[in-house]
Amino acid sequence: MKILLPVDGSAASTRAARYLVKHWPKADTVTLLHVDRPLGQSVSRYLDVDTLARFHAENSKAALKPGRRVLGASGHRFDAEQRVGDPGAEIVQLARKGRYDLVVMGSHGRGALRSLFLGSVVVKVLANSSVPVLVVR
Repeated sequence: MKILLPVDGSAASTRAARYLVKHWPKADTVTLLHVDRPLGQSVSRYLDVDTLARFHAENSKAALKPGRRVLGASGHRFDAEQRVGDPGAEIVQLARKGRYDLVVMGSHGRGALRSLFLGSVVVKVLANSSVPVLVVR
């Protein structure tokens, strides 16, 4: 089974990693994915390309750390990927193009009304993914 595990460094994404380890101890491929949102133009126009790349790389390194720790301690083989863009769109795109069997995501547990206004990544992935999505709360 090929599983995509988007993470953001939060307790919710760490719970999703633990759930994956418990329920799929023999997953063939697990990919940890962190998608960093781009900086606004009002900030990014003052930064050079290398500084922007370092900024996003450091954010991704921090966000991937808890997931790496959980998967590594369990003995799972995994790879990690980092992207910059709209998290919902990037997750859906990688899941489809990478031919993943399942996307496992943690939910922060916000209510439906609040998610509507906040633009929940989980809601965007559920609405647009052709790959099955498991949401862990």
